Amino acid sequence: MIDYHLLLSVLIGVSILIILILKFKIQPFLGLLISSILVGVLAGVAPLEIMNTVKEGMGSTLGFVAVVVGLGAMFGAILEHSGGAEALAQYLLKAFGEKNASWALMITGFFIAIPVFFDVAFIILIPLVYSLQRKTKKSMLLYAIPLLAGLAITHAFIPPTPGPVAVADILNADLGWVILVGFIVGIPTAIVSGPIFGKFIASKIFIAAPKKIDEKVVDNFPPISLILSIIATPILLIVLNTLLNSPLGSSLNLSDKTITWLQMIGHPFSALIIANLMAWYLLGIRRGVSKAILSKITSASLAPAGIIILLTGAGGVFKQMLITTGTGEMLANYFSSIGLSVLLFSFLAAVCVRILQGSSTVAMITAAGITSSLITTPLGEFHTALIVISIAAGASILSHVNDSGFWLVSNYLGLSEKDTFRSWSMMTLILALCGLTMVLLLSVLL
Repeated sequence: MIDYHLLLSVLIGVSILIILILKFKIQPFLGLLISSILVGVLAGVAPLEIMNTVKEGMGSTLGFVAVVVGLGAMFGAILEHSGGAEALAQYLLKAFGEKNASWALMITGFFIAIPVFFDVAFIILIPLVYSLQRKTKKSMLLYAIPLLAGLAITHAFIPPTPGPVAVADILNADLGWVILVGFIVGIPTAIVSGPIFGKFIASKIFIAAPKKIDEKVVDNFPPISLILSIIATPILLIVLNTLLNSPLGSSLNLSDKTITWLQMIGHPFSALIIANLMAWYLLGIRRGVSKAILSKITSASLAPAGIIILLTGAGGVFKQMLITTGTGEMLANYFSSIGLSVLLFSFLAAVCVRILQGSSTVAMITAAGITSSLITTPLGEFHTALIVISIAAGASILSHVNDSGFWLVSNYLGLSEKDTFRSWSMMTLILALCGLTMVLLLSVLL
């Protein structure tokens, strides 16, 4: 049975959030707090209970997210400073050859976006796209779209990037499962939206690299084996922890004490601390970078991380308010009665917020808050991870003029607004739909 008063309260709250961000340019963190409180007021929650809900939602969310996002940001900053992204790209281009350069760039983007933020990784790697276009005289989109697809998919699907970490925390999903499902869904999605679509759109739109560009020449890249091992370490440790917590772990016949210590090492906190220490020494101290510079690099990386952490906390407040008002349980019962799965609902919720206000992070966190309140019974780690990726796919859809990524791509590639829609926006649409298709297939098959 639908309580239209509660439903109207949530719709008004989400509408106010969109208006605050779009019309009044209010920071999404403040907008989420205001809209959460408004939902509580309209739903008739007692004033002091509203404030306690804000406190509970913020506190319960930040305990995990703040540590993971902060550690991830510092790790990525050291990798970026060392030239690791360029090293990996150059290695893959050499290994794949000029003919398969689009595949090399897709793989580069896929792995580099794990420790490095999307926009930073794109700016670091775009000179390689320029260089390839000048050599081959083919459309720059042949190389840029695969790179962007790899970056966008990993940024949205695979922890420890902030978006999936935040959604996983709000939905109480295991990060190891999210990583595994993210890879399973992300690889075919990257292939379709990257090299395949890139080849098609490059035949329709010719874009040349800028004639003059001051490209940085670096001849002291860190060894590629070192870069790959440092990036892989936290991912493998987190996945190992997940396996130890599964039935496979009990079949290893290890002592309880040994398993407990291994689980501690494989916890996301420990895994990222180990990765940071490896990066600090192997990419910093051993390569002659002073401790003062390393400290400055890592401290600067925490500024953008702080915004994401607070935004995620506000998303936790929105989730908690939906639980407090009982809206989540009501919607869960309603959608169950009409046969709409939580997977499809979570995708559509993220799509609506993404298209309306532009930010994929805000879309992911808002959709996660709404969806988490619908989950009234445990779904299992695998299916919870599927919901995380479903939300990530929906929040990646159809980037357009209200998304900063749209203008970043447009400016660096020299595209008109029309051609940016035809290339970048269409790529994000294909990415989202392929991601959803893979999620739905996995939910049926497994």
